[in-house]
Amino acid sequence: MMEQTKNMPQQYKILYRGGEGEIVEKKSRFIATTRPVKSEEEAIAFIEEMKKKYWDARHNCSAYVIGERGQVQRCSDDGEPSQTAGRPMLDVLLGEEVRNICVVVTRYFGGTLLGTGGLVRAYSSAVQEGLKNSAVVEKCLGDRILIHTDYNGVGKLQYVAGQMGLTILDTQYTDQVDMTFMIPVDQTGSFLSQVTEKTAGRAQIEREGTLYYGMLDGEMILFED
Repeated sequence: MMEQTKNMPQQYKILYRGGEGEIVEKKSRFIATTRPVKSEEEAIAFIEEMKKKYWDARHNCSAYVIGERGQVQRCSDDGEPSQTAGRPMLDVLLGEEVRNICVVVTRYFGGTLLGTGGLVRAYSSAVQEGLKNSAVVEKCLGDRILIHTDYNGVGKLQYVAGQMGLTILDTQYTDQVDMTFMIPVDQTGSFLSQVTEKTAGRAQIEREGTLYYGMLDGEMILFED
Protein backbone atom coordinates (compact mmCIF):
# COMPACT_ATOMS: atom_id res chain seq x y z
CA MET A 1 0.00 0.00 0.00
CA MET A 2 2.83 2.38 0.84
CA GLU A 3 4.25 1.95 -2.66
CA GLN A 4 0.85 2.76 -4.15
CA THR A 5 0.34 5.86 -2.02
CA LYS A 6 3.87 7.24 -2.29
CA ASN A 7 3.06 9.25 -5.41
CA MET A 8 -0.47 10.24 -4.38
CA PRO A 9 -0.94 13.90 -3.38
CA GLN A 10 -1.70 14.25 0.32
CA GLN A 11 -4.63 16.54 -0.41
CA TYR A 12 -6.52 18.17 -3.26
CA LYS A 13 -9.96 19.68 -3.83
CA ILE A 14 -12.70 18.13 -5.94
CA LEU A 15 -16.22 19.04 -6.94
CA TYR A 16 -18.31 16.66 -4.80
CA ARG A 17 -21.78 17.88 -5.77
CA GLY A 18 -22.69 20.01 -8.74
CA GLY A 19 -24.89 23.08 -8.75
CA GLU A 20 -26.12 26.05 -10.75
CA GLY A 21 -25.72 29.80 -10.56
CA GLU A 22 -26.88 32.69 -12.73
CA ILE A 23 -25.89 36.29 -13.31
CA VAL A 24 -27.35 38.94 -15.60
CA GLU A 25 -25.14 41.44 -17.41
CA LYS A 26 -26.76 44.10 -19.62
CA LYS A 27 -29.80 41.84 -20.12
CA SER A 28 -27.66 38.84 -21.15
CA ARG A 29 -28.26 35.80 -18.90
CA PHE A 30 -25.25 33.68 -17.95
CA ILE A 31 -26.22 30.33 -16.40
CA ALA A 32 -23.36 28.29 -14.93
CA THR A 33 -23.88 24.58 -14.33
CA THR A 34 -21.21 22.46 -12.61
CA ARG A 35 -20.90 18.66 -12.63
CA PRO A 36 -18.40 16.26 -11.01
CA VAL A 37 -16.51 14.31 -13.70
CA LYS A 38 -13.74 11.71 -13.50
CA SER A 39 -12.89 11.40 -17.19
CA GLU A 40 -12.82 13.47 -20.36
CA GLU A 41 -15.61 11.28 -21.75
CA GLU A 42 -17.86 12.24 -18.82
CA ALA A 43 -17.04 15.92 -19.34
CA ILE A 44 -17.82 15.81 -23.06
CA ALA A 45 -21.10 13.96 -22.40
CA PHE A 46 -22.11 16.61 -19.83
CA ILE A 47 -21.31 19.45 -22.24
CA GLU A 48 -23.47 17.81 -24.91
CA GLU A 49 -26.24 17.33 -22.35
CA MET A 50 -26.20 21.04 -21.53
CA LYS A 51 -26.20 21.99 -25.22
CA LYS A 52 -29.34 19.90 -25.71
CA LYS A 53 -30.99 21.33 -22.59
CA TYR A 54 -30.22 24.90 -23.62
CA TRP A 55 -30.54 24.34 -27.36
CA ASP A 56 -31.99 27.80 -27.93
CA ALA A 57 -29.14 29.67 -26.22
CA ARG A 58 -26.59 31.70 -28.18
CA HIS A 59 -23.56 30.04 -26.54
CA ASN A 60 -22.73 27.09 -24.26
CA CYS A 61 -19.11 27.68 -23.26
CA SER A 62 -17.25 25.12 -21.20
CA ALA A 63 -14.17 24.32 -19.14
CA TYR A 64 -13.01 21.29 -17.20
CA VAL A 65 -10.13 20.13 -15.03
CA ILE A 66 -9.64 16.41 -14.43
CA GLY A 67 -7.13 14.40 -12.42
CA GLU A 68 -5.73 14.64 -8.91
CA ARG A 69 -3.03 17.00 -10.19
CA GLY A 70 -5.23 18.66 -12.81
CA GLN A 71 -3.53 16.75 -15.61
CA VAL A 72 -6.39 17.31 -18.10
CA GLN A 73 -7.46 20.91 -18.77
CA ARG A 74 -9.72 21.96 -21.64
CA CYS A 75 -11.95 24.92 -22.50
CA SER A 76 -14.18 26.13 -25.33
CA ASP A 77 -15.42 29.60 -26.30
CA ASP A 78 -18.28 28.05 -28.33
CA GLY A 79 -18.47 30.96 -30.78
CA GLU A 80 -17.63 33.80 -28.39
CA PRO A 81 -14.55 35.88 -29.35
CA SER A 82 -11.33 33.94 -28.69
CA GLN A 83 -10.14 33.88 -25.06
CA THR A 84 -13.22 35.73 -23.73
CA ALA A 85 -15.18 32.78 -22.30
CA GLY A 86 -13.61 29.32 -22.00
CA ARG A 87 -10.18 30.52 -20.84
CA PRO A 88 -11.51 32.87 -18.13
CA MET A 89 -13.79 30.04 -16.95
CA LEU A 90 -10.84 27.66 -16.78
CA ASP A 91 -8.79 30.28 -14.94
CA VAL A 92 -11.43 30.42 -12.19
CA LEU A 93 -11.30 26.62 -11.76
CA LEU A 94 -7.49 26.67 -11.66
CA GLY A 95 -7.49 29.62 -9.26
CA GLU A 96 -9.84 27.75 -6.90
CA GLU A 97 -7.68 24.61 -7.40
CA VAL A 98 -10.75 22.42 -7.93
CA ARG A 99 -10.28 19.09 -9.72
CA ASN A 100 -12.67 16.63 -11.37
CA ILE A 101 -15.03 19.39 -12.39
CA CYS A 102 -16.74 20.47 -15.58
CA VAL A 103 -18.63 23.74 -15.89
CA VAL A 104 -20.83 24.95 -18.72
CA VAL A 105 -21.89 28.59 -18.91
CA THR A 106 -24.96 29.14 -21.06
CA ARG A 107 -25.50 32.62 -22.47
CA TYR A 108 -28.81 33.99 -23.60
CA PHE A 109 -27.94 37.15 -25.53
CA GLY A 110 -29.66 40.28 -24.24
CA GLY A 111 -29.10 42.48 -27.27
CA THR A 112 -26.15 44.50 -25.99
CA LEU A 113 -22.54 43.69 -26.87
CA LEU A 114 -20.38 43.45 -23.74
CA GLY A 115 -16.94 43.85 -25.31
CA THR A 116 -13.91 41.70 -24.55
CA GLY A 117 -13.45 42.84 -20.96
CA GLY A 118 -17.15 42.59 -20.22
CA LEU A 119 -17.33 39.03 -21.54
CA VAL A 120 -14.31 37.93 -19.51
CA ARG A 121 -15.83 39.37 -16.33
CA ALA A 122 -19.27 37.92 -17.03
CA TYR A 123 -18.09 34.37 -17.73
CA SER A 124 -15.71 34.44 -14.74
CA SER A 125 -18.44 35.74 -12.43
CA ALA A 126 -20.90 33.14 -13.66
CA VAL A 127 -18.49 30.31 -12.80
CA GLN A 128 -17.90 31.78 -9.34
CA GLU A 129 -21.66 31.95 -8.83
CA GLY A 130 -22.00 28.32 -9.91
CA LEU A 131 -19.29 27.24 -7.48
CA LYS A 132 -21.07 29.05 -4.62
CA ASN A 133 -24.04 26.74 -5.17
CA SER A 134 -21.93 23.60 -5.46
CA ALA A 135 -20.18 21.43 -2.87
CA VAL A 136 -16.38 21.39 -3.03
CA VAL A 137 -14.56 18.91 -0.76
CA GLU A 138 -10.89 18.73 0.08
CA LYS A 139 -9.74 15.12 -0.23
CA CYS A 140 -7.05 14.25 2.33
CA LEU A 141 -4.98 11.08 2.28
CA GLY A 142 -5.33 9.17 5.53
CA ASP A 143 -4.73 5.85 7.27
CA ARG A 144 -7.67 3.94 8.70
CA ILE A 145 -6.42 2.47 11.96
CA LEU A 146 -8.24 -0.12 14.12
CA ILE A 147 -7.14 -0.29 17.75
CA HIS A 148 -8.13 -3.04 20.19
CA THR A 149 -7.94 -1.91 23.81
CA ASP A 150 -9.36 -2.71 27.24
CA TYR A 151 -11.91 -0.44 28.86
CA ASN A 152 -9.19 1.44 30.73
CA GLY A 153 -7.65 2.49 27.41
CA VAL A 154 -10.77 4.12 25.92
CA GLY A 155 -10.43 7.46 27.70
CA LYS A 156 -6.72 7.58 26.91
CA LEU A 157 -7.34 7.02 23.19
CA GLN A 158 -10.15 9.58 23.17
CA TYR A 159 -7.79 12.07 24.81
CA VAL A 160 -5.06 11.49 22.20
CA ALA A 161 -7.59 11.86 19.37
CA GLY A 162 -8.98 15.04 20.92
CA GLN A 163 -5.54 16.58 21.37
CA MET A 164 -4.62 15.84 17.75
CA GLY A 165 -8.02 16.83 16.32
CA LEU A 166 -8.63 13.35 14.89
CA THR A 167 -11.91 11.66 13.98
CA ILE A 168 -13.07 8.45 15.63
CA LEU A 169 -14.98 6.61 12.89
CA ASP A 170 -16.43 3.84 15.03
CA THR A 171 -16.34 2.33 18.52
CA GLN A 172 -17.46 -1.24 19.27
CA TYR A 173 -17.84 -2.47 22.85
CA THR A 174 -17.57 -6.22 23.58
CA ASP A 175 -15.27 -7.90 26.09
CA GLN A 176 -12.75 -5.36 24.77
CA VAL A 177 -13.15 -2.09 22.86
CA ASP A 178 -12.44 -1.72 19.12
CA MET A 179 -11.92 1.87 18.01
CA THR A 180 -11.44 2.89 14.38
CA PHE A 181 -9.64 6.15 13.59
CA MET A 182 -8.99 8.15 10.42
CA ILE A 183 -5.51 9.67 10.59
CA PRO A 184 -3.87 12.07 8.09
CA VAL A 185 -0.88 10.17 6.72
CA ASP A 186 1.59 12.74 8.03
CA GLN A 187 0.25 12.27 11.58
CA THR A 188 0.04 8.47 11.69
CA GLY A 189 3.49 7.95 13.18
CA SER A 190 2.92 10.48 15.96
CA PHE A 191 -0.52 9.05 16.74
CA LEU A 192 0.70 5.46 17.00
CA SER A 193 3.60 6.50 19.22
CA GLN A 194 1.21 8.26 21.61
CA VAL A 195 -1.19 5.31 21.61
CA THR A 196 1.64 2.96 22.55
CA GLU A 197 2.85 5.34 25.25
CA LYS A 198 -0.57 6.08 26.80
CA THR A 199 -1.62 2.41 26.90
CA ALA A 200 1.84 1.16 27.97
CA GLY A 201 2.00 -0.92 24.81
CA ARG A 202 -1.12 -2.94 25.63
CA ALA A 203 -3.24 -1.72 22.71
CA GLN A 204 -3.25 -3.84 19.57
CA ILE A 205 -2.96 -1.84 16.36
CA GLU A 206 -4.19 -2.83 12.88
CA ARG A 207 -3.71 -0.75 9.73
CA GLU A 208 -6.83 -1.24 7.64
CA GLY A 209 -5.65 0.72 4.63
CA THR A 210 -4.85 4.11 3.18
CA LEU A 211 -7.60 6.10 1.47
CA TYR A 212 -8.87 9.60 0.86
CA TYR A 213 -11.40 11.25 3.14
CA GLY A 214 -13.05 14.66 3.31
CA MET A 215 -15.42 16.73 5.42
CA LEU A 216 -18.74 18.19 4.26
CA ASP A 217 -21.23 19.91 6.55
CA GLY A 218 -19.45 18.47 9.59
CA GLU A 219 -19.68 14.87 8.32
CA MET A 220 -16.75 12.75 7.21
CA ILE A 221 -16.84 11.26 3.70
CA LEU A 222 -14.68 8.23 2.89
CA PHE A 223 -13.58 7.75 -0.72
CA GLU A 224 -13.21 3.98 -0.99
CA ASP A 225 -12.46 3.88 -4.73
